[in-house]
Amino acid sequence: MAPIEENKGTLAVEKPLAAFPLKNVLFATDFSDTSEAALPYAAAICRRFGSTLHVVHVLSDASLLFMSGGVDYVSMSTLYDDANNEAKQKIEQIAERLEGIPYHSYVRHGRVWSNLASIIDENEIELIVVGTHGRTGLGKLLLGSVAEDILRHARCPVLTVGPKVSGRNKLPALPARGRDIVPAELDLRQIVVATNFAENSPAIAQAAASLAQQFCARLTLLHVIEDYSHLGSQPEPMDEGVRQLQALIPKDATLQQTPETVIEFGAAGEGILKVASQRESDLIVLGARTAEQVGSTHLPWSTANHVIANANCPVLTVRG
Repeated sequence: MAPIEENKGTLAVEKPLAAFPLKNVLFATDFSDTSEAALPYAAAICRRFGSTLHVVHVLSDASLLFMSGGVDYVSMSTLYDDANNEAKQKIEQIAERLEGIPYHSYVRHGRVWSNLASIIDENEIELIVVGTHGRTGLGKLLLGSVAEDILRHARCPVLTVGPKVSGRNKLPALPARGRDIVPAELDLRQIVVATNFAENSPAIAQAAASLAQQFCARLTLLHVIEDYSHLGSQPEPMDEGVRQLQALIPKDATLQQTPETVIEFGAAGEGILKVASQRESDLIVLGARTAEQVGSTHLPWSTANHVIANANCPVLTVRG
């Protein structure tokens, strides 16, 4: 079935939305090419919002063992000292490329998320930026599992840069220090926010509308109906979906372009990717729930993981 699209009428403008607050941004890195791909986004965001960047690398026991290749005679303390010194050098190399951006750097050892969580709390981090290769299973020993851990537990928004980000959405690497190259700026023209009308949907729509307002971007609100077998005789779910999407548009939005509402049919992940591709989206915004909200044994990330792994633009997950 083709998507049902309906535009809302002219918005009544009362007052502008509050600015998207981003005083402190955390960039988690394992120094891989995957991490490197996400760094320009963290830097561009900090330049745009005047944020301080917190660059973090965590030496986990799992990663140290992986680096050792399982050689029994390698002392863990010696391995840690070598890895710690190397990490500090790489952090400094990153810092040299952050010309004009205030930053703090951290090299920690232990469980990745617990170390990240303490830095997030201590510095009132408002956004996390991380790269992910999108793989699942044992192949994601390093960054893949870290990215999922962040998505499961972080209470602030998380920007993930997946392996298929491409075209004008793919920011070039930061220039080396002293090179006369103007760093890329963040340019959001099209933002797609997908919702299943969960309790936190208004907060997610508010965040997306705030970004659309600041970047003068076009905002598309999307709901995917996965079970549409009865729509021929009972169209109410489709009509109700359009009404709910329109209700999510903040009344105080001062958007330059009227938001678009779209109902798509089929698998949620595929529907989100399809609409984002059709709109040539620069950003996809999704809702997220903490591990505590869904239960420790439930895995609610199949849709989000699929979108992040296959989107040709970054994905922002927002909690209510």
